[in-house]
Amino acid sequence: PEECAVFHCRGCWTVLGDSLQLCGQEPPGLSILVCFKVTNDVAWEDSLLIGLEGALLGCAYYLLSCRSCGLAVGFILHSSGSDLAYLRDLFCFFKDSIICYLLKNQRIIEASKVNFPPVTLKE
Repeated sequence: PEECAVFHCRGCWTVLGDSLQLCGQEPPGLSILVCFKVTNDVAWEDSLLIGLEGALLGCAYYLLSCRSCGLAVGFILHSSGSDLAYLRDLFCFFKDSIICYLLKNQRIIEASKVNFPPVTLKE
């Protein structure tokens, strides 16, 4: 694949996932990378949080964090309205918490500046 990348924690550079696991487009209002799988260095608590504002308003989710440094790196959506239902039980990385290492040209780039090929989930 042309745009293969490894996702690193912005805080400590721990590997959290890669672009081969991307499985969906980011919804309006959320700057995220949606993945099927992550590495064992991604941790989440058993307690649910409730979104109080923004795109996750009223949604229940588990916060993802980097096991090495504790930085909040994303969420797993547990319950939501129908507009975000396709994200339930997937790993959603916050683009501002992730750094991408592009394998082809061996460059490090902000996740928000990378355009991955469109991926869609089948309903």
